[in-house]
Amino acid sequence: MSDSRLGQIYAIFAFLFWGGISPIYFKEVSSVEPLEVLIYRVLFSVLTLLPFLFFKKELQSFLVTIKDITKLKYLFFSTMFASVNWLIFIWAISNNQILEASLGYYINPLVNVLLGFLFLNERMTRNQNIAIGIALLAVLYQFIALGYIPIISLALAITFGLYGFVRKKVNLGSIVGLLIEVIIVLPFALAYLVYLLNNGGIAFIQNSGTYVSFMLTLSGLITVIPLLLFNGAATRMKLATLGFFQYIGPTVALLIAIFVYNEEFNMDKLITFSLIWVALAVFSLDSIKAIRKKSK
Repeated sequence: MSDSRLGQIYAIFAFLFWGGISPIYFKEVSSVEPLEVLIYRVLFSVLTLLPFLFFKKELQSFLVTIKDITKLKYLFFSTMFASVNWLIFIWAISNNQILEASLGYYINPLVNVLLGFLFLNERMTRNQNIAIGIALLAVLYQFIALGYIPIISLALAITFGLYGFVRKKVNLGSIVGLLIEVIIVLPFALAYLVYLLNNGGIAFIQNSGTYVSFMLTLSGLITVIPLLLFNGAATRMKLATLGFFQYIGPTVALLIAIFVYNEEFNMDKLITFSLIWVALAVFSLDSIKAIRKKSK
């Protein structure tokens, strides 16, 4: 099997994991407060990533990075954006807002283009302007038809876009980068656990020996496994091609929301999603055109 084909398989499984398994997992621990779930995700991610650091032989890269003040500054901000994104996502799943989360990750590629235009002086093509205009129209339609702006969707798209934007400033592997990020937030996580212990206890102890407690211990693997799959894909295929696979995640989440958790998908939501899909189609065709032009 060629590296490119193997990379495609890794990409498919990575986005299936993010779009399918992750929402189901966080739904299973929805009895626990979202902020507390985030704390366990941080704690068990550290415990899960440390063995991988030695297995992947990236200890030297880790030691060099933690001495680089400039990179640590960037990682501090990426940590903040990732933490907020994780918390919003966990809250959305716990509160039957998987459709809103799905919409957010559909919007994300368009947010990335807008961030490049605003902060990196990247020129936007005519089709990219059209795509963003259609996306804004979708948001406006939802506000008029449903009476509210999709705050959850926009917050997920923007925080994830800002996270990617900051991480681009740091030339760092996924494992080392994520480990440093969760280590940065670890003291705050531990402080909050102490607070919970002194004010009514924590879910992990209260549910000791139960299904929920067991599921919480898996939060590190739920975080790391798709990351490793994505990293395996990114090293074996062009990033431009990999970008088209990212739509698998929100599509699977959308289907799970409708057919597994019976979230309402009325005509107004269908129109909102359809406008976003049209915007992404315009954006994708523009990307394909650019890739072909570059290859020539």
